[in-house]
Amino acid sequence: MKVRLNSGLCLGIALVIAVTLAVSACATRQQSLATQQAAIDLSLLETLPAEQISYPQQVRPILQRRCVVCHGCYDAPCQLKLSSPAGIQRGASKVKVYNGARFETMAPTRLYVDAKSTAQWRRKGFHSILNEGAATAEQNLAESVMYKMLRLKQINPQARVGMLSDRFDLALDRKQSCPANSEFDDYAKKFPEQGMPFAMPNLKDGEYRTLVQWLAQGSPVTGVPQPSAAARDQIGRWEAFLNADNDKQRLVSRYLYEHLFLGHMHFEGSGEREFYRLVRSTTPPGQPVDEIPTVRPYDDPGARFYYRLWHYPGDIVAKNHLVYELSDARLARLRQLFIEPVYRVGEFPSWDPQVAANPFQAFRDIPPRARYQFLLDDARYFIEGFIKGPVCRGMIALNVIEDQFWVVFTDPDRDSMLKHPELLASMADYLQIPSSQGDRVRILSIWKDYQKREQKYAQERFRTYQAMQKIDLDQAMDYLWDGGGNNPNAALTVFRHYDSASVDYGFIGDFPETAWVIDYPLLERIHYLLVAGFNVFGNLKHQLTTRLYMDFLRMEGEDMFLSFLPASHRQAIRDGWYVGMRKGMERDLGELDDWMRTDVVTGYRTTDPQRELYRRMLRYLAPVLARDDVINRGDGPARGAGEADKPRVDRAMRQIAQVRGEALRAFPDVALVRVRRHGAPEQDLVYSFIRNKAYKNVTSIFEDERDDATRDYRNDTLTVVDWIEGAYPNFFFDIAIEEIDTFTSRYAALRSRDDYERFVSRYGIRRTNSGFWETADWFQDQYRREKPVLSGLLDLNRYQNR
Repeated sequence: MKVRLNSGLCLGIALVIAVTLAVSACATRQQSLATQQAAIDLSLLETLPAEQISYPQQVRPILQRRCVVCHGCYDAPCQLKLSSPAGIQRGASKVKVYNGARFETMAPTRLYVDAKSTAQWRRKGFHSILNEGAATAEQNLAESVMYKMLRLKQINPQARVGMLSDRFDLALDRKQSCPANSEFDDYAKKFPEQGMPFAMPNLKDGEYRTLVQWLAQGSPVTGVPQPSAAARDQIGRWEAFLNADNDKQRLVSRYLYEHLFLGHMHFEGSGEREFYRLVRSTTPPGQPVDEIPTVRPYDDPGARFYYRLWHYPGDIVAKNHLVYELSDARLARLRQLFIEPVYRVGEFPSWDPQVAANPFQAFRDIPPRARYQFLLDDARYFIEGFIKGPVCRGMIALNVIEDQFWVVFTDPDRDSMLKHPELLASMADYLQIPSSQGDRVRILSIWKDYQKREQKYAQERFRTYQAMQKIDLDQAMDYLWDGGGNNPNAALTVFRHYDSASVDYGFIGDFPETAWVIDYPLLERIHYLLVAGFNVFGNLKHQLTTRLYMDFLRMEGEDMFLSFLPASHRQAIRDGWYVGMRKGMERDLGELDDWMRTDVVTGYRTTDPQRELYRRMLRYLAPVLARDDVINRGDGPARGAGEADKPRVDRAMRQIAQVRGEALRAFPDVALVRVRRHGAPEQDLVYSFIRNKAYKNVTSIFEDERDDATRDYRNDTLTVVDWIEGAYPNFFFDIAIEEIDTFTSRYAALRSRDDYERFVSRYGIRRTNSGFWETADWFQDQYRREKPVLSGLLDLNRYQNR
């Protein structure tokens, strides 16, 4: 049966439906508004002061200590960098920078560089964490993801004792939600316990109120720091030097820029926290800097450009803080090395990657002796480059190295490659690094192509070694750079902490399993492979070829060290370093192992030549060693001899440093220890416990190094130092000095995870501890007291749930 409706009835029904929909929509809007208002703490809003808040004096200190400690680098969750107003305005992104399985190179997202306005960042996919619409106090909070994250934590505080539940995923590669404002309600329902600070104690009430007041007022920023008078005077001289328009200076400035572009430049006489970046700008000195956003420092900058020193406005985080000092003395040194010597500069090198990515081709006109001495003068800075550089998180560069090793350098006056620069120039093609091929590099051919290059270079390198006359051990020391008797860069120690690392002056810790002897070609290639040529936004091919090539460089440095030892012991020592993968590879260099049977250094008197060599290096480089190691090796007199506490605690720490093997299984990679004394907090003592993990090999990129198949727990060791080491503390301990002996004996007696749990419950500072922030702040302050210029904010992303 058909039913017919007349037009009047249809119109009536339509009106009823329209009214119903309108009422429903109004109710939905009212419900949405009610939901927003419920998310806002109106009672708090009504009590906030009306006067304008100060960003530099009130807000920034809280952001530094509670937010930037997890949001300050490429590995910041959601790419949200809270270290500067520009980063806060940029907001967050759902795209991860660190993605080892990325098949396509992603567009770079470097703050200050790859976009110059908030609108440009929105076009690149970043969403706001602040209100960008109409600005009332309520709207500023209702439309702010940052406020809602803080509020969510206040509503759902975390546990105050024990370990956090398994609902908290603290892995570095954890899945990230990164909700925009429109997605936040769903996020809050799904993850009510994941407000900010994430998996850390709540903010204090005063800190929370200050941030809410700032957000309600529209997040105003005033008092942007300006260059000091001391810096302004020197900037003019440095920019005039770098932009001098002659062939020699143009080539030298390009070389300097490619080695210093990543650093934080600090001018002599300027503020302790005042830093600059050396950039290429479209604008000349005297005008605002407009940085050219090339991915790599040797990429073609295009039209006319100028080298400029740009005042860095953000907070300094330790994990990417590389300091290079600028002064009149430094300027004179660079003139002495690069400008005063007489040499001819031919055609300016091409920007083609085949040339530009190869410093042995691009800068062949600059005497290699000058280039090497420039690197040696600040060797720690350049070694730190591959640890604190573009990798920032470290696995690509760092899972190829051991947990603790010493580094020394060949003497520039003894190196045959530098005595005969034409030989080095003839080998330039064999010293090419994979990034010169860009994304076109073929993964499957890497071992063939670059193995052949390495073979040809190594053949020539060790041919000169085999032709050397035999020398005794004392004479052999002359082949190591002694720092001119006063430069501590001549001896370094590298500590690796799983996926981060640190570098210190001197020989620290017990005698290491391995050591590197680095010459000019090796040091230069490390820089161009892992710093100048590494693209953190690159694809899987780029990351994999970088990692594979680093194997060659590590083995080169280790083999140079082996060349100082008797031929009769070399193979056994090297086989002890690596089993499995290393043995199966047979280094893939075949006949190059002929040098292993050639003795050059003689005069060893013991059956343990490696330890004998270490002791000889200690004596030879004693004038430049930054400190004796009274804790781990018992070298020299105890420090702090004028007081009773310090030697007493050092003796206790010496006992802890003797813990070895399986007993260290439960220990974090880096633990910071505060020993409280009676008096002001700055008089308390600080120590770092560094776990040196032993591996059966470090050559397999596809194995998880925490697996038992890769690890060698029996040979794990511990290094204890009386300063803050590393940028990523994994755990804090807090001890009253009266308990130091009990702490030490219990620490040394740990044998199981249960033992460790009981130990932590007494001395440890868990993520749930009500005193966590006070302890963290003390370590931040202590680091600043230790190193006013070199320190930065310690990162808490890797703080463990123990």
